[in-house]
Amino acid sequence: MANATMEAADIAVVAAYFIVVLAVGFLAMWKANRSTVRGYFLAHRSMNWAAVGASLFVSNIGSEHFIGLAGSGAASGFSVAAWEFNALLLLQVLTWVFTPVYIHAGVYTMPEYLSKRYGGRRIKVCVAALSLVLYIFTKLSVNLYAGALFIQESLRWNLYLSIIFLLAMTALLTTTGGLVAVIYTDTLQAFLMITGALCLTGISLFQVGGFEGLRIKYMKAAPNITAILLSSPNLTYSESCHHHVTPKPDSLKILRGPSDPDLPWPGFLLGQTPSSVWYWCTDQVIVQRVLATKNIAHAKGSTIMAGFLKILPMFIIIIPGMISRIFFADELACISPEHCMEVCGSAAGCSNVAYPRLVMSVMPVGLHGLMMAVMIAALMSDLDSIFNSASTIFTLDIYKMFRKCPSSKELLIIGRLFVVFMVVISIAWVPIIIEMQGGQMFYYIQEVSDYVTPPIAAIFLLGVLWKRCNEVGAFWGGIVGFVLGTVHLILAFIYREPQCDKPDERPSFIKNVHFMYVAAILFWLSALVAVIMSLCTAPPKEGQIRTTTLWGLNQKKKLKKQESERAGIHAITLKPLTQETLNGNAIRGEEGSYNYQNRIKGTKANHENGQSSNGGIKAIHPNQNGGVPLISDPRIVQNGERQEVIYGECDKEEEDSCLGIEVEDGHCMKALEWVCCIKEKPFKTQVSTSESGEQEQIVDELLNEPSRTRIILNIGLVVICSVGIFFFVYFSL
Repeated sequence: MANATMEAADIAVVAAYFIVVLAVGFLAMWKANRSTVRGYFLAHRSMNWAAVGASLFVSNIGSEHFIGLAGSGAASGFSVAAWEFNALLLLQVLTWVFTPVYIHAGVYTMPEYLSKRYGGRRIKVCVAALSLVLYIFTKLSVNLYAGALFIQESLRWNLYLSIIFLLAMTALLTTTGGLVAVIYTDTLQAFLMITGALCLTGISLFQVGGFEGLRIKYMKAAPNITAILLSSPNLTYSESCHHHVTPKPDSLKILRGPSDPDLPWPGFLLGQTPSSVWYWCTDQVIVQRVLATKNIAHAKGSTIMAGFLKILPMFIIIIPGMISRIFFADELACISPEHCMEVCGSAAGCSNVAYPRLVMSVMPVGLHGLMMAVMIAALMSDLDSIFNSASTIFTLDIYKMFRKCPSSKELLIIGRLFVVFMVVISIAWVPIIIEMQGGQMFYYIQEVSDYVTPPIAAIFLLGVLWKRCNEVGAFWGGIVGFVLGTVHLILAFIYREPQCDKPDERPSFIKNVHFMYVAAILFWLSALVAVIMSLCTAPPKEGQIRTTTLWGLNQKKKLKKQESERAGIHAITLKPLTQETLNGNAIRGEEGSYNYQNRIKGTKANHENGQSSNGGIKAIHPNQNGGVPLISDPRIVQNGERQEVIYGECDKEEEDSCLGIEVEDGHCMKALEWVCCIKEKPFKTQVSTSESGEQEQIVDELLNEPSRTRIILNIGLVVICSVGIFFFVYFSL
């Protein structure tokens, strides 16, 4: 099959796509309240289950999935589908186990949760910094390379100019509209992705003879070595490259033997699954969307929907990749490094071009443009998700370490500036990732992640599930796992797999130990160290675990049940939480009921262990009556306008002096005013007993599930988990 080129109709489809997506993004921007931190970063908790479910799917399925999953499907068959079916199950763990705790704790970011759970700031800062590094090395850089590769195959444009254009469009959507624009454009792009990919799957499956034809022809999809050598006399072929040329015997199975080089089942279950917990249950990109839902019922509905959508990549990405190998075996299964360089410019292999080659060869005119729009949608969706979540982590977990009393406006500006910074770094990283990419992009992502993320997953799991785990245990468990994983990652980069025509002289612990087994060792070792250190040191105080563990959440439910029984009444189903309530109007009642025209003296809200989180986002802590913290306290009025207060307190000394120099109002330069935060000083108020009770009611409403809704969600949970297990078994036999 010969590759087609983009025609005028295809370009028109791509242009129409950009116009529609920008219109949707700016419409969401116009309607959204972007002037508050909760509005920008959590969409005012106003999103329904369908929009968030689509956003979860699209945020995960980026251009690296279209390129990487299809490429691995072409190279090794069904094995990479294991990550998709595993994600289907872990998404339910997110909303049935983790999300209730996150809501109960009242957090914006995952590093902030760690700060509240364990106290101090060293764990929070380490995880925040590590998350940003992972965004660059395993998300931004790979997405940019994948998008560039597709553009190269389809449009033949200058790669860097195209990348700059796409990044500019993505950054524009993210910086102007916040999370609302991201989620609404994700919903549109989810429809576009699925529609275009289904068209490609249907056309290509028909040409290959259906699913049974795929099974038969894929196992015979080997290049014609003799014809290739005759057409290119300068090429050579080594027998050591034979295993790269022919399909693997277990290509039509997902879970394979313990020593399989692609997917050993013990390593996947014991190592890859805990590592995947980091992404699906604790990564900011995913959790931020779930926290933007109206309540826990919408959150659970969104992950059930996303779980069903996660079935699709097997059929719309992996299978088309396998079909591409059938059609282009002489190119995708290149016979030597020199041959691979001629075909795709990469000596490691050409499986990554499987999807764009199939698109340009199979799809008719017009649908080329649709699939180009799908790839652009995937790229932009993944990038805007990363930009929004990374700016959230940087602004609220790192920047506040250096600025103890920023205003809401300042934090929003810093978040948007950090997006610009991420854009610059991403563009600069493109030539590096082109040189670093291996034969299978998807496995590159998993290998890097599996060396770094298992300790983080262990810390989160112990923090949520085990109330005895303390800061000392979590810190040293994470440090041991992180150091060992980083050392192994560095050695893996130093001793890279040689080309197939060269001898493999790597150390045996690099050559013979699959990265999933390394992930298993790191996870269980980190957990063991954390348990031992926690048992050898003082337990955490009750204030640290009351709102940040499943134990604390269950204790609260038991207490409410006992109070209800003692009062002789049944629990009353609370009315749905309205947007007005979330904005603070229901808490305050009438604006004039409180006298906020004068400045309110700030009071420090310390952690239960007597220490501040030193820069974390601070919710109002529970008082002696058991009040539950809110994410923000929107009751402060300054200069006639309400101002959100969710930040660190501004001490009197900081207000009246700058670097030790006394100043008076109106006599400090603007620069010093900014540094000393003399303008727009946020204040905290003492929470009264009645206000604390109403705050507790809001959290109760966020966690409330009507009986009928709970039954429907539990049925959906059983169905989606059964479907995931069925696919694992069916494609592994």
